[in-house]
Amino acid sequence: VRRRLEQSQRQRRHQLSAPPMKLDGLTVIDLSLFLPGPAATQMMADHGARVIKVENPNAPEPTRSAAAFPWQQGDETVMFRNTQRGKESIALDLKTESGKRALLALARKADVIVEAFRPGVATRLGIDYDTLSEINPRVVYCSISAFGQTGPWRDRPAHDTATVAAAGILDVTRSPEGDSGPAIIGVPISDMLSSYLALSGIMMALYRRATTGLGDFVDISMFESVLAASPNILGPVFGGDQAPERLKERTHGGNAMLNIYETADKQFIALGGGEHKFVTALFEGLDRPEFIDAVAGPAGEGHWPAIDFLRDTFRTRSRDEWETWFTGRDICWSPVATLHEAWEADHVWERGMRFKDSEGNDHVGSALRYTHEPADICTELPGMGAQTAQIIEELDLTETDREAILDRL
Repeated sequence: VRRRLEQSQRQRRHQLSAPPMKLDGLTVIDLSLFLPGPAATQMMADHGARVIKVENPNAPEPTRSAAAFPWQQGDETVMFRNTQRGKESIALDLKTESGKRALLALARKADVIVEAFRPGVATRLGIDYDTLSEINPRVVYCSISAFGQTGPWRDRPAHDTATVAAAGILDVTRSPEGDSGPAIIGVPISDMLSSYLALSGIMMALYRRATTGLGDFVDISMFESVLAASPNILGPVFGGDQAPERLKERTHGGNAMLNIYETADKQFIALGGGEHKFVTALFEGLDRPEFIDAVAGPAGEGHWPAIDFLRDTFRTRSRDEWETWFTGRDICWSPVATLHEAWEADHVWERGMRFKDSEGNDHVGSALRYTHEPADICTELPGMGAQTAQIIEELDLTETDREAILDRL
């Protein structure tokens, strides 16, 4: 208990002594678990918001568990450390009357509420937008779910991979060589896209509130966040009423300059830009200018001879040798780095996307960069319910409710 109180005091001192930030004075109630909601609210905490994480004392945040998320630094999992920093934690069982009354009291003080229950759960608990906006018309209430709050799929259970599959993205995520099946995408794109979309929706609603005085309900679908990220690949769907033929599409393996090539040491090089200047620099550098005109044209069969040539050519040298060859040439390319290589890069450290706290633990930095009032990240982590006593003292609750809540810790 003493450690939790000291941690809470350090965290509040940081908030009180920190320089001004974009979201100073904003109070956010985070009812979400795992990744999409917590990532959005952590971005708000990194930029000055007070984020109060509500945890069920009987089933706290799952990313705290080393059994489920085994990689740790210090006493916490890497996942928890990089989605929950700078927040406060209050332990409330929302199925009890005292817990629900505390949540309603929090809602009266909140600017933003974020939840990621399955559709209908918040209504059953009596903490849905319609209920909470009656006691706080200014609140911006954001719900993140797999398929949204309405529609025939709203009750389908799904996490990231299933929503990405439903959006058609797994079907086009295959190796450009051979007829392999769909590949699992190495980053949870619907989780993170919906997180960024949630942050954008919340900020737009807060901007409008400044004029109208009223909050709003933000309905974020993980599935729709992926659909919305797809305009560059929808030509055959909208223009031809058909699924794409992958090797005839520029982003699915049909373009020589947007492709992946194996090197002699079984590593890979990615070409990532098909502008004419890049095409010219590549094929003149390889003494094969006859490919320039074909590769400057539409993706598909015209590119296939150049793709075959590049596959054979890139296999003649190691990745390191190709990196040397590319140096100084105006060509859009990158080695296919391992995740470890990517996060060890000097560029990542220098830009602050990876940094260490005073105890030597690694953190993902803020990708939101401002000249004025930049992020001032508090790396303190909340123990489960660590700020419960402090927070409930701020609320309009009876002593009986306070005791009932503290008894459940």
